[in-house]
Amino acid sequence: MDSNEKNSLLHRIFPFLTWWPEVGKRTLRADLFAGLMGAVIVLPQGVAFAMIAGLPPIYGLYTAMVTPVVAALFGSSKHLVSGPNTPISLLIFAVVSQMAEPASDDYIRLVLTITLLAGIFQFAFGLARMGSLVNFVSHVVVAGFTAGAAILIIESQVKHLLDIPIPAGESFFPTLASIAEKIQDTNFYALGTGAFTLAIALLSKKFFPRLPNMLMALAAGTFFALALGGEQAGINMVGEMPGRLPPLSVPDFSFAKVSELAPMALAVAILGLIQATSIARSIAFHSQQQLDSNQEFIGQGLSNIVGSFFSSYAGAGSFTRSGINYESGAKTPLAAVFASALLMVIVLFIAPYIAYLPVPAMAGVIMLVGYALIDFQFSRTVIKTSKRQTTVLGITFLSTLFLKLEYSVYLGVLFSLIFYLQKTSTPHVATMAPDNEEPNRRFRYIERKNLPECPQMKMLRFDGSIFFGSVAHISAEVRRLTEEECTGIKSLLILAKGINFIDVAGAEWLAQESKRWKEKGGGLYFSGLKIVAQDSLVRGGFKKEIGEENFFLTKEQAIPLIFEKLDHNICATCTRRIFLECGQVPYHCEKK
Repeated sequence: MDSNEKNSLLHRIFPFLTWWPEVGKRTLRADLFAGLMGAVIVLPQGVAFAMIAGLPPIYGLYTAMVTPVVAALFGSSKHLVSGPNTPISLLIFAVVSQMAEPASDDYIRLVLTITLLAGIFQFAFGLARMGSLVNFVSHVVVAGFTAGAAILIIESQVKHLLDIPIPAGESFFPTLASIAEKIQDTNFYALGTGAFTLAIALLSKKFFPRLPNMLMALAAGTFFALALGGEQAGINMVGEMPGRLPPLSVPDFSFAKVSELAPMALAVAILGLIQATSIARSIAFHSQQQLDSNQEFIGQGLSNIVGSFFSSYAGAGSFTRSGINYESGAKTPLAAVFASALLMVIVLFIAPYIAYLPVPAMAGVIMLVGYALIDFQFSRTVIKTSKRQTTVLGITFLSTLFLKLEYSVYLGVLFSLIFYLQKTSTPHVATMAPDNEEPNRRFRYIERKNLPECPQMKMLRFDGSIFFGSVAHISAEVRRLTEEECTGIKSLLILAKGINFIDVAGAEWLAQESKRWKEKGGGLYFSGLKIVAQDSLVRGGFKKEIGEENFFLTKEQAIPLIFEKLDHNICATCTRRIFLECGQVPYHCEKK
């Protein structure tokens, strides 16, 4: 193995070696500043997300310390920041709260086990080079799930905002009914604290958008609660939080638990990967960075595997923190590492003070986080532009509210793939004809403009690939367009620029179709078929069977040669004269 091969292998195993040479004084300053911003932002978020997940607040901070470091060093994106986030936190709570009491030791052990299994799934997907598969899952699935999750998050915090007892783990409507039943027991000191915190968060975001609005709101909410009397007024506090670094932890390795939790962990893994790659691609579009989805899968998987042994629950990419990381001028993934290190330092000093955070204030902040998750503009765009995507959005959103959350992820992905397959298996087949009114006699769809056609030759444009899933549709369309409407057609010219690939099933159909046209006394011809699309035709001997002379680079080359093979007796009496070559045959008016 030479030095180049060794370097390539090392870079694949340790991807941070690829960007490490970029690190210098300039990048370190920029990354340190971005890291400081990230640490300040994630402090209240980590506490809030852990509460959504049903975990003690410190577990959100542990996750924000461990997961981003591993994901940054072994991922692909320079700006993606992983860690605790809202949809994953809600999914964790929805799954595990049915099996154990939230925040209990058993609950924490189950969460760590799901985190480990999700990481193993993600790591395996990356090793299997399945990164490109996420491209087939529409972002609409994430938008629908996130919107539904936002509603559930807001609903879940109402009990903390009003300080009323609501059973944990209930679905949308039962929880709504419980709120309506208990609303008369509202603690107005708690409601006032939450409302005040929410108002401060909104105002600070509007007038001081560059400052950490959630942190400011929580500080103001804390002083407000203490002024009202704090715990003496019935306002619950977050409680004591240990000021220490993430301790070692051990997931449950029993076969029974692993088997039971594996399907749920798969949903967590899929949702996490979709989020991470979507966020990374979105930022890479602006930063002009080339991403490796497979490496991103590996980085996300390793971060969850490692995190499960350091008291961290399942993490994924965070759009808020990743966006702030990029906007703050981060140059390398070291920004995420700095953010985690600075968070560790902050937690060691301020952990005792987190105990004074009012739970209603946290509820107000979490409700604001939930509302911010709903992308109204994207949803409106989807509804305006695509019925299929709107259906996927609606199914994912409603199933998030009314079904188990892991099922909503699966349903959204399933319907997204179904609609994708429906679209690719029914490519557009259009009849084309030259327009004498256009410069250079440009070919146009006759569906858009009623143009005369040649009575002996049909010209069809295929906008899609010819493979096993589309052969039946294409065959039916070709028969319909060439037999039902034009019984005298003997030759078919396929305008093939829109064909990207042809598999064996498609090649076999084309060979059969060629034989059918030859039996009619004409032939099957192609213009503009890409070389790469001819691979199956060449390898399987189908191109020779069809006739290599029947393949042309352009329609301008094809038409004169095909015209020579037409029945010129018919051409002599044809009044359509759509080709330039038609002028070579003198017109003879038929006698009636």
